[in-house]
Order: sequence, then C-alpha cells, then structure tokens
Amino acid sequence: MAKYLYRLGGWIYHHRFKVIGSWFVILLALGVTLASLGSSFDENMSIPGTKSEKAMDVLNKEFPQGGNGGQIKFIFKAPKGETLDSKEVKAKIQEALKNVPKDKEVAAVTDPYQTNTVNQERKIGYADITYKKEAEKVTEASKHDAEKIATSLRKEGIQTELGGTVVLSKVEVGGISEVVGIIFAYFILAFTFASLLTAGLPIITSVIGLAIGVLCIVVGSNFTAIQSVSLSLAVMIALAVGIDYALFILSRHRQHLAEGLSIKESISRATATAGGAVVFAGVTVVIALCGLSIVNIPFLTAMGLSAGLTVFIVVLAAITLVPAVISVAGTRVSPSKANRFLGKFHSKKGQKESNAWGRMLARYPLPIILICLILGGVLSYPALHIELGLPDNGTKSTDTTERRGYDLMAEGFGEGINGPLVVVLDASTSENAQTAFVKTAEQLQKFKNVAFMTPPMPNQDGMFAIVNILPKTGPNDLETKELVNSIRDKAAQVEKTNNVKMMVTGATAVNIDISDKLADALPKFASVIVAFALLLLIIVFRSILVPLKAVLGFLLTLTATLGFVVLILQDGHFIHLFGIPKEGPILNFMPVLTTGILFGLAMDYEVFLVSRMREDYLHSGDAKKSVLTGLKHSGPVVTAAALIMIAVFASFIFAKDPMIKSMGLALAFGVLFDAFVVRMTLIPALMTLLGRSSWYFPKWLDRIIPNMDIEGEEFLKEEQKKKASKTKNVLQK
Repeated sequence: MAKYLYRLGGWIYHHRFKVIGSWFVILLALGVTLASLGSSFDENMSIPGTKSEKAMDVLNKEFPQGGNGGQIKFIFKAPKGETLDSKEVKAKIQEALKNVPKDKEVAAVTDPYQTNTVNQERKIGYADITYKKEAEKVTEASKHDAEKIATSLRKEGIQTELGGTVVLSKVEVGGISEVVGIIFAYFILAFTFASLLTAGLPIITSVIGLAIGVLCIVVGSNFTAIQSVSLSLAVMIALAVGIDYALFILSRHRQHLAEGLSIKESISRATATAGGAVVFAGVTVVIALCGLSIVNIPFLTAMGLSAGLTVFIVVLAAITLVPAVISVAGTRVSPSKANRFLGKFHSKKGQKESNAWGRMLARYPLPIILICLILGGVLSYPALHIELGLPDNGTKSTDTTERRGYDLMAEGFGEGINGPLVVVLDASTSENAQTAFVKTAEQLQKFKNVAFMTPPMPNQDGMFAIVNILPKTGPNDLETKELVNSIRDKAAQVEKTNNVKMMVTGATAVNIDISDKLADALPKFASVIVAFALLLLIIVFRSILVPLKAVLGFLLTLTATLGFVVLILQDGHFIHLFGIPKEGPILNFMPVLTTGILFGLAMDYEVFLVSRMREDYLHSGDAKKSVLTGLKHSGPVVTAAALIMIAVFASFIFAKDPMIKSMGLALAFGVLFDAFVVRMTLIPALMTLLGRSSWYFPKWLDRIIPNMDIEGEEFLKEEQKKKASKTKNVLQK
C-alpha cells in the first residue's frame, strides 16, 4: 500500500489544483442535489420482533380506528386563584382549540371538558391534536400552528405547554457545538505547530470532507431510513478524526522538510508513511462502526453506517485533499520545530531520545501500573448498577416547552401519566370473550404499581380488547419496568385459566424492550470487537503480549467510561457542572455505540504510538529504550490528536438534545482516559516492565502471518536503496 500512496502523493503534487477542484465540484453537486430533494429523516427507533412490537402490530390490525397518527398535546394550567372551569379560562381554551386548522393533516382535536382530561383539583388539563400522518411526518407548518396557539393562550395568562409524540425540538447540526470544537482544535493545532497558517490547514480539509459526508447522509435520508441523531453522531466522530488524520500527515510532512527533503518528496513520503497509518486507522474505525450492524438493530445499523461513511470520506480527504493543500501552501508550511512542552518535557543533556514522562514511567513502572488499575477500577465500579432507557421529555432542559409540559402532567395526574401502558387482550379462542376480559381485568387490577386502569374496551368483532394502565411511577423508573415484566410473567397463567392472550405495548413498553435488547447485544458485540482487535494487532505488531495489553486496556477504558457516565448521568453527581438538566437512565444504545467508537479510536492511538516503538526496537533491539523513543517522537502528536478529539467531543456537551449531550460526554471522557491513562501511561509502563517479552512472537506464526507495513518503512528503505544504487551508477559513469 505504501508504494501506491507514495505515487499518489507525487501525482497530487503535480495536479494539486485538479484535486482541490474535484472536491469542490463534488461538494457543489451534493449541495444542488440536496436543494432539489430536501431531507426526510425517519425518527423511528423501534426494534422489529420484540414483544411490544408484536403487540403493537396486533393493536394496529384489530383497532384500525386508533390509527398511527402523531399527536401534539396541549397541557394547560389555570392562572393563580382560578381553575380551568372558570368561565373566562374555559372560554379562552375552547376558542383557542377551535383555531386549530382543520386541514388534510388533522384527524381530530379533543376538548378537555368533553373528554374529562382535567385533574381532580381542576387546575391542570390537556387536549390532543391527532394527525393523519405518523409523528415523524407531521409538517413544520402544523407544528408552527400548534406553537402559535400555545403562545396566544400564554398571553392570556394561561400557562400552556406542548408535548405528545411529535418531536418539536429538532436536532441541530452546525450550531454552537461544532463551532466551539473547531475553535478549541485550532488553538491546539496552533500551539502544536507554532504557526497560525499551518494550524488552519487540517481544519479546512476536515471540514470539507465532513461537509461532503453530511450531505451524503442528508440526501440518503430520502432513500433509506436514517434518524436525525445519526447526523449529529457522524459530525461528532468525523470532525474529530478528520482533524486528527490531517494532523498526522501534516506533522510527518514537516518532519521530512526539517530533514532537508524537497516539498514534492516530503509530500510523497508523508502520504506513504503517515497516510498508510491513517488509512489503516480510518478503516479500523469504519469497520468498528459498520460492525454495529451485527447486533441486528435497524436504527443502530443506520447510525453506524452513516458515521462510517463520513469517516471513510474524511480518510479520502486526508490522503488526497491534505497533500494537495500542502502542495499549494508550499514553503509557507514551515519545517517541524521541537515543542518544549509536548516534545521535550525539559529533556536533559544526553537524553535526546527520551522525555521526562518516559523516564518517569521507566523508573517507576510497577507503582504507575497499580495506580492506573486502581483508578480504572474505581471509575468502573458504578457501571455495575447501570440502567438503560431512552431519554424522554422529562430529561430535557426546563427551557423547553416539552419539559415544562412533562412536569405539568406529572404534577396534575401523577408520574405514570407520562408512561402509560397498553395491554392488548386476545380472546379469539375463548367461548365467552366478554367474561374472559372481565376476569383478566380483575387480575390486572391487583398489580401493586397500578395507579389507574380503564375497563376493557373491545374491538368491533368483540374478540380483542385493550386496557390502558397508568403506573404510579414514571416511564424510566425501575418499578415501571418491573410492572411490565410482571404482567408478561402472568400472561401464561392468564392464558391457561381465562383462555386470553395478554400482551403489553405502548411507548414505555417499547422503550423497555429496546433497552433490554441492546443490553443483551453488548456482550456479543464486545466479544466480536475484542476478537477482531486481537487478530488485527497481532498482524500489525507481530507480537502476542502487545495486542493482549492493548485489548485489555480497551476493556478498562470501556468499563471506566460506562462507570463515569453512570456516575454523572444516572446517579446525578456533578450534573450541573455539565449542564445536564436531570439525572436519568443511560441512553440505551450508548454502551454499544460507545464500544464501537472507542474501539476504533483506541486502535488509532495504539497504532500511532506503538508502531514507532516497534520500529525502534527492530533497529536497536533494546525494548526499554524503544518505549522511551516512541513516547518522545510519537507522544506529542498523539497528545495533540487526543486533545483535539476531546475538545470536539466535549463541545457537544453544550448541545440541547440530551442524546447528543450524553454521547459527547461519554466519548470525551473515553478518549481522555484511553489516550492519557491507558495508551500514554499504562501500556508503556507494562512494556517497560516486560522488556523483550513484549515482542515475543513464535517463529511458526511469523511465517504464516502476512506482514502489514502500515507505516511504509520497508518501502522507503527499498526506495533509498534504489536511489543510492542510481547515484552510485552515475558516479561510476
């Protein structure tokens, strides 16, 4: 691969403007396509085949009049000293509801006074707009009409908030999070390169690659089911790795310039060496993201493939657009200069091949290993009581109308109003369906966490019925999950005694099933990832212990990250420090998603750092010295890359959407722990302690395993020999 990348770098040098122009043509073409097609994201996060989904299918089939239309809920609270029954208040609410446009989208509008959806104190009530379209297909115009009505009632002194199944707060891409991340990345690059111009090059190239990736996803949403959160996830990952990959190539180019190479030769070599490592690292991240499809969960597959596509595009940008931009910059990109803080750490005379950090690790490897393991163990402990769920309106900021509406509903009707359950009763094989329904309802009433339950409501042929249950607890409470499981556990006995099949569904039950499915998928996915990592690293490093340490380090990173997010997001410690409105369960797809992403990023740093150690070990045969050399020469670049990635991920903590906020927090901490505790501390300390044993590789295995020269060192040696031979021939002539 290095041979072809070397040639590619040379070709790009001569055709730099064509390369840059091609990227802009692609960008323009996608922009025009988007303008004509628009976007069509699918917010459905269900998992076909779960118990709740099967029950939902029965519900939709047997009760077609209920429909699948989305709902916007108006939640009212009477002014102080009045009730919703006050003459003026009642008149204003009814008049406002009459103003709901009776267009093709609206199926029905309820009146809280007719449906009696007012609480006992007559202070809080609600009305529903039901649409003919599914929730995710309700137009922005309809949402705007609802918001306008709510605003008019607020002006009349009646607190009016919105809720329901229709998403009112859209996930924003291109907002403050991305800007903050880019600004931090620029300052880190400026410090690393000691040049404002050079610092801007990785950002420019990564943003162009990212923009093309984002446009591909948005255009693709018209042809396949993609959730809008996939877009933010793709931006988060691709922006971070895009800047990092450009950094690696640009750093190598500046090193070659400092060695006295010409600009063309320097670009060719940087593309062949650092470019090869970038391709390997990028492909690893793409495989990890696409590997999410093995858990067989549609929305998670869409997220992984979307992010994987964007990472693939920024890798292409790194090995083509970055060399082209460097070629245009020419001599304005200065040769590499040692950075005292990142590179030398106050290196002493006679210790040019080490820095203070490396010498400390070499001097106290065992205590440092113990400290890292204890720290990882303490951080991992909270993960033992992890609870998975899906953020709802109750986890949003109090600045949003959805959160205020959620709190009003809980205040007026109890926590369970926000997490109702629907029990579907199938008595199609019973001789007396009505009697069977009554007996079953009596048994349902006995469950301790039931706050309110409707009588069985049969369908048109009388063979099926539904029972609506309001739990005493909220949708994400453990007691609600226990109620769902208790009803399902009782189902077999009910079917035997009453000849009635009992199924639980509704949004709350669906979310519980999704969380359980994802929790079951994590060990399977993690096992595949670990096996893949071992095989991959054995091929790359031609060692047994180095890959084993790398994988164990990744597992420590994963458990520490999960423990940290449980400590913050679920247990509620320091939530205000991170701007998190309320503690709650961990986002149900976060553990699986975090596993895939952190695996890819961890392998990036492992390859960039340890490959330099291996190179020095092969030259010198001194295992301990190779660790010091690797930390001295690759450590600064890995440090800068990790800081950039942390800055980009951490910037998403400022996002309004709780899913994006929690993912940003998890990934920022995961990279922080993996880069600085595991890759830069624990792994070098272990390698120092084990010495030459780290590089032991059975000869029989060495013969059958292919040699992956990802940094292109063997190719460059051959090139140097060829040039030396040509020079010798010329001199002889």
